[in-house]
Amino acid sequence: MTRDDLLSDLRTLGPRPGTALLVHTSMRRIGRLIGGATALAEAILAALGPDGTVVVPTPTPENSDSSRAHLARVEGMTAAERRRHRAAMPAFDPARTPSTGAGVFPESVRLTPGALRSEHPQTSFAAVGAQAKLIIDGHAPDCHLGEESPLARLYDLDAEVLMLGTGYDTCTALHLAEYRYTRNPPTRGYSCVIERDGEARWWTYADVVLDDRDFLAVGAAFDDTSYVRRGRVGLADSRLVSLRRLVDFAAGWFAATRER
Repeated sequence: MTRDDLLSDLRTLGPRPGTALLVHTSMRRIGRLIGGATALAEAILAALGPDGTVVVPTPTPENSDSSRAHLARVEGMTAAERRRHRAAMPAFDPARTPSTGAGVFPESVRLTPGALRSEHPQTSFAAVGAQAKLIIDGHAPDCHLGEESPLARLYDLDAEVLMLGTGYDTCTALHLAEYRYTRNPPTRGYSCVIERDGEARWWTYADVVLDDRDFLAVGAAFDDTSYVRRGRVGLADSRLVSLRRLVDFAAGWFAATRER
């Protein structure tokens, strides 16, 4: 399979030229692709044209003391070993810290010449294209995926979401609805390592509780609407949706189904 094969499939699926596109991918489900993730990024950018922008989540879930990724790393350690591990954890650096939580494609986009990355130490995004700076700038360190994150900028820009072989369970845009479905969504404390005064320091802040356990259910309900375009890109069953319509739908669905 070649870049041009994917470009043809993408044009059939129909992302708007010039749009900002939040992309989730399973390279394995797409199939064997000459050029791998780089070729996929090139195909998507070609489909969007010179005014388009590709956006990907580049999370670092291991930069935490409570995430599943962190707990897996320290599993089996003694209390003393855990303390040493915690003290040695490096600070997040948007230019250098790799993304470990979203797969090969986001790392490829992050490393693309000219790409920008937001500065949230746990839930950053990378973008390349005409509107990258507008989308990436201003990601507040105490706002994972809410009003001061790239997701809110994408909502304002009427962006689209492309899911290539992935489901709603990994659709980051749905988290924005968690900030919007009620006036006072539940919050909790989060801790991570940041750089301050040239040193790595632990920092704790409060933000909305992120809970993806019902994302498949809200996605199944959204699939029953007329807002979902489906097709194949490579070998991957794929969806293309309006981020704004998805978030608005999910906010209403959460308001009706989640306890507040």
